[in-house]
Amino acid sequence: MYTSADLRKGLKITIDNEPYIITAFDFAKPGKGQALYRTKMKNMITGSTLDRTYRSGETFEPASLEDRKMTYLYKEDDHYCFMDTETFEQVHVSESAMGDAVNYLIDNLPVDILLFREKAIGVEVPNFVNLRVTQTDPWVKGDTSGSDSKPATVETGYVLRVPPFIEEGELITIDTRTGEYSTRVKG
Repeated sequence: MYTSADLRKGLKITIDNEPYIITAFDFAKPGKGQALYRTKMKNMITGSTLDRTYRSGETFEPASLEDRKMTYLYKEDDHYCFMDTETFEQVHVSESAMGDAVNYLIDNLPVDILLFREKAIGVEVPNFVNLRVTQTDPWVKGDTSGSDSKPATVETGYVLRVPPFIEEGELITIDTRTGEYSTRVKG
């Protein structure tokens, strides 16, 4: 169990049987009375925020979160299927819990699944993924209109800006933290 003295930014606790992460924290000690801990928390399932003030001595249950290494298998309706690489157990994650990860999912991509009480609540993809460009406008030599990028669609359907020399069928590396083009894959 945590006490109010343990509260800090980034701490994950359970409130009303749901996991929350503390996003902002402030300590106040009035001249008279107990110390106050003002917190701003984000629900890790719904994304809603919560402002609460606690007095010293209050206790909190740690959020029982688990990170598991899994591999992406396939999409079925509005759920994505992943397989645990150690136990071969399959886990289905709803599209709402996926976030931006859906833009980068290709077959057999290794990911980290965040579980709360054996229920998947989040997916973390690698920082860089290689995806094939399926559609982009051809580059016309001598085109110096000032535009140093053009839109391109990759195999997952994600659209991003790429340099003009990138052509259809090429493999590119995308930074999943920003969603931007990183480099062209050689080979």
